[in-house]
Order: sequence, then C-alpha cells, then structure tokens
Amino acid sequence: MNNFKNNQRRNRFRSSSDRNFKKRNNNGHKLNGDLNSEFKRKNPGRNNQNAAKLIEKYNDLAREALSNGDKILSENYLQHSDHFARILNSQEAAKIVNLEANNSIENKINQKTDEVITANGNKENNLEVAD
Repeated sequence: MNNFKNNQRRNRFRSSSDRNFKKRNNNGHKLNGDLNSEFKRKNPGRNNQNAAKLIEKYNDLAREALSNGDKILSENYLQHSDHFARILNSQEAAKIVNLEANNSIENKINQKTDEVITANGNKENNLEVAD
C-alpha cells in the first residue's frame, strides 16, 4: 500500500454538492443536531399580538415619551398606533363583508329550500287531486 504524504488531508473539505446536505436518519427524520430550528418563528416580521393590544401599547409608549419630553419619539409611536388602527379597521370591515356574504348565501339557500318544499307540496296536491 502506498502511503502518500497528504493522505490525511485528502478528505478534509466537502465537495460543493455536499454543502447543503442535511443529516437525516433512515426514516427521513432530521437528526437532533440543531434543536433551535424547532423554536424559530415562521414569520419573524409579524408580531403575534393582536392589533387592539398594539394600538394600546403604542399609545402608552407615546404618552410616556411625551411626558419625558421627547416629541419626536412620541410622534413615531403615534404613527405606529395609527398604522395598527388602520389594520384593525380593515380587519373589522373584512369581517362585516364576510358576514354579509354568508348571510346572503344562507338567504339564497333558504329561498331554494322553500321553493323545493312548495314544489313538492304542489306535486303531492296534484297527485291527490288526480286520484
């Protein structure tokens, strides 16, 4: 067997095709090398509080900044509060539209069932008269 001078250094670096390879066991599950990957947020840009809480939060921060004499920071917080107020208004408007759409669909379904019931009642009356 030939012993080359650089034999131990031969496989030091991965090839470019193996760089993004993730370790998995035989049934396809990831190995527990990176435990933090399970706890990462899916949408880091989104805040998971609702808009009403955020409006209250930024109004309180604006009030506090104004009491400390920082008018610019206070205005910044008020702009954030205004942004979430607009989001809350659009969410409520969307809910109203969805409710109206659901009510109109239910009304149409009720009208159709009423028509079917009256049509079946008329057929029964016609059969009784024919007998």
